Amino acid sequence: MIVSASRRTDIPAFYFDWFCHRLQEGFVDVINPFNRRQVSRISLLPDFVDCLVFWTKDPAPMLGGLDVLDAYHYYVQISITPYGRDIERNLRPKEDIIKTVQELSLRLGRERVVWRYDPILLNDRYTIHDHLAWFGRTLEALSPYVERCVISFIDLYAKTRKNTQGLNLHELSDDEMHELAAGLSGISRGSGVVLQTCSEAAALERYGIVHGACIDGKLIERITGKPVHGGKAKSQRPLCNCVESFDIGAYDTCIHGCRYCYANANEGKAQRGFEGHDPMASVLTGRLSGDETITVHE
Repeated sequence: MIVSASRRTDIPAFYFDWFCHRLQEGFVDVINPFNRRQVSRISLLPDFVDCLVFWTKDPAPMLGGLDVLDAYHYYVQISITPYGRDIERNLRPKEDIIKTVQELSLRLGRERVVWRYDPILLNDRYTIHDHLAWFGRTLEALSPYVERCVISFIDLYAKTRKNTQGLNLHELSDDEMHELAAGLSGISRGSGVVLQTCSEAAALERYGIVHGACIDGKLIERITGKPVHGGKAKSQRPLCNCVESFDIGAYDTCIHGCRYCYANANEGKAQRGFEGHDPMASVLTGRLSGDETITVHE
């Protein structure tokens, strides 16, 4: 079993103590976001978990608790982008997050720390030129500490359009994607960092950028030394190359305040979800009511 923690929220940044407690308890309950009476109980016992995959914008809270993960195979994906507080409202300074990532890599190894440059968005403030300049500086800082960088271009879902009003964003054209890809590839050449895309239709192989996966079966096999038997994830977008996993997060609970985020309806709802968190509960936010049907996965 592969456990994703999480596409839906930032567990390492905001809920790592809760997650460690769930490891001690040996399971976590996950409420179906479309039907609260359907609950999946996911075993977190080391014998049942092949790999943990973490997603975060700031792994700082993990650094003091890595020993809790000693019985598990895992890797950590960190999204680091050039945006300021006009778009990512509540993040620490990026230079501080980069230092945290460097420390994490020294403890885990380059193969277990993945840099996500995601999503790439454009407007009058964040131009292609600005992206390439910032990417170059950040790559210089991170290339000794990561083996890959996963890129993706913004998808303007309905809630994303609503939450980014006033930013003058647009879907990237093919020409813009290729200009960025050529620039990123040129900058990264010789750095030892492989560029991959996430759920992108654009064919960028001519620039040395291949289609990748976030829940990456090949990387998991490399880390665990065992074959991955699960097939392609059925619940993700058609272009997603991830293998099957169980996501243990909850929507509307991340308070980084990223205006492009697909996992929050709005900041107010995310704040209420965060305030509803009980670190001793089996679910990430709120509590079970007692009328749920619980399906055990182990």
